[in-house]
Amino acid sequence: MQKLQFLLFFMCIYTLKLSAQELVTYPPPKAVVYAMHNDDYTVKVRKPGGEWQDLYEYNVKVDLDKPQDASMVYFDFSGSVEVFVQKNNGNVQSVKIRPSAYGIKPLLNGNSITFTLTEPKKISIEFDGDKLHNLHLFANPVETARPDPKDPNVVYFGPGVHLPKDLPGEAFNIPSGKTVYIAGGAIVRGKLLCDKVENVRITGRGIIDQPQRGIEIRHSSHVTVDGIIVVNPKHYTIFAGGSNHLTIRNLKSFSASSWSDGLDFMSCSDITVDDVFMRNSDDCIAVYGHRWEFYGDAKNYSVTNSILWADVAHTINIGVHGNAEKSGEVIENLLFKNIEILELDEDDPISEGCMAIQAGDRNLVRNIRFEDIRVDNFQEGKLLQLKVAFYDKYNAAPGRGIENILFKNISYNGFNNSPSIIDGLDKDHLVKDVTFENLRVNGKLITSMEAANIQPGKFTQNITFKNPQSAKKSLAGASN
Repeated sequence: MQKLQFLLFFMCIYTLKLSAQELVTYPPPKAVVYAMHNDDYTVKVRKPGGEWQDLYEYNVKVDLDKPQDASMVYFDFSGSVEVFVQKNNGNVQSVKIRPSAYGIKPLLNGNSITFTLTEPKKISIEFDGDKLHNLHLFANPVETARPDPKDPNVVYFGPGVHLPKDLPGEAFNIPSGKTVYIAGGAIVRGKLLCDKVENVRITGRGIIDQPQRGIEIRHSSHVTVDGIIVVNPKHYTIFAGGSNHLTIRNLKSFSASSWSDGLDFMSCSDITVDDVFMRNSDDCIAVYGHRWEFYGDAKNYSVTNSILWADVAHTINIGVHGNAEKSGEVIENLLFKNIEILELDEDDPISEGCMAIQAGDRNLVRNIRFEDIRVDNFQEGKLLQLKVAFYDKYNAAPGRGIENILFKNISYNGFNNSPSIIDGLDKDHLVKDVTFENLRVNGKLITSMEAANIQPGKFTQNITFKNPQSAKKSLAGASN
């Protein structure tokens, strides 16, 4: 009897384990099978021990300086999934999967690799160090709730190619209260415009392909973007102005055009960005005050668990634009945490910086926290720049100042960084109260400006370095 009970228990556990293994793939629309394909790679996935399923390898353009063809695949899974990747051209000597922090070690056999994923990941697979013709693999979680296409409050884009009815406008106008669902296997060719709306959700697994802008959010509130891919917009991936309570999750983005920033926020507040992958040919994330018809402060941002890759310009850029005609605006309470920075290539030496705060146009930038950020070796640029800026090209006035900035658990592994800059403009426009806690370069704990390759200017106050031990001692002393 006990043996029978044990056997039934084992069978129950095995059945539950099998039911937890789910794999969802999305064939492309027939209309784009040839037009959007990149044959550099053959990619297959399967449940452990199951039958291999082919993935469609999309072509994506990367790097404005010299646009190249890279590849992208996507699928959903739960449990675990085995991945097979074959490089179809040339001999292979080595392969690397980034972010390195994920610890994914593929098995290389000739021109192919295999590896297993046990949780959703966004990764870059690079053969022989090639980052311009690499394979981007987006392994999503399985969707838990898909909206009903027949619901009158749902705008449903099913598998296939979708164009706006008003082609000159190249936009789909989204009213308040709507859920926009872009199914896996759907290609939407036009931007989604949210203008003076509220309570909008844009979700799914499909692609917005080569729009003027991916999603434009103007004077709106409570807008959520979750799960979609934006491929090669001519301008921003998501442009938001004068809006609040925005949530962006599991977004994937590629761009290779001039001014093709990733996420740009003008006078927006209460912003959540989580689990995004941004490979852009301008700033990946930019936070500004006033620009164009948008006015007001920028407050309360949380950017977490994300991967940033700037083929051109900055990964994070804060503070350049504001309202110089009046007293200026405040940009404050911004958190950037658990971020992987895979590339930086900023050609303008006065404006470089992976983490750049450039306070211009009478902006006051304060209470900014960078934490748990890992930076790979990059082509060109600075690790950071904190500067009260007055650029002839962009500003009508300098910023008011920068204050209360924390860099905690920051690591840079590389050698191509030019000296970082921390400096105000004069005695009335300072950079002050900047703290480095557990800054590491190539694994070494940094405790001084010189060791950090930082050049401080004359108009700074209270720049301090803390190591983890001293921080712990301070906390222990405060609790006694």
